[in-house]
Amino acid sequence: MELGATGTGAREPIMHKQLSELVIARLRQSITSGAYAPGDRLIEGRIAEELDVSRVPVREALRALAAEGLVEVRPRHGAVVASLDPSVAREMVQIRATLEGLNARLAAEHCSPELVAQIEQVLQEGNTKVEDGETAGLLELNARFHDLLYAAGANSVLSDLMRSLRDRTRMLFVNASDDEVRTTWNEHAAILRAVQSGDATLAALLAERHVTRAAQHYLDRVAR
Repeated sequence: MELGATGTGAREPIMHKQLSELVIARLRQSITSGAYAPGDRLIEGRIAEELDVSRVPVREALRALAAEGLVEVRPRHGAVVASLDPSVAREMVQIRATLEGLNARLAAEHCSPELVAQIEQVLQEGNTKVEDGETAGLLELNARFHDLLYAAGANSVLSDLMRSLRDRTRMLFVNASDDEVRTTWNEHAAILRAVQSGDATLAALLAERHVTRAAQHYLDRVAR
């Protein structure tokens, strides 16, 4: 995957752009999944070796993730995973909860039977993993649930805003207890039922409470 192996000519800029995007995606996933904890150093050479790429796309990825608020570049220290100040986290959660509520309201008004079936499938897979005590893949299923709910809301501008906030706040929802995970998926089911029934007010209320409750566990932990 070294850039030198992509050849020269017109294809090289395209390949470079694709490689940079892949590195950004891999690092973003590692940060938002909790594989890298807040404050962890992100050493270019080590990451480049792990991903089998040169330092150039890693450097570009760190700059891009710094612009997203996931990475901090500190003088004489280098890049580290950004930490969320509790007060800033609360403000971000307030905004995300409001937007999630708005999207759930729109989903209840516009959701198609096809999307409902897809969300039900994800919900079933998530509940099965919860019942079996499996944590592998739950974060991805959670993201899939919300992505489909965003699609059901049918507002692309709102979806883009929520995805950005979700990436910046996802660290609030990792390392949840078994009880918290079970509650999360029960709340997913309740939101979907409200969407299916077309109850826009209830769907919005449940979606807002879902985000606020889940984030509160993190905020309570860091406040101790």
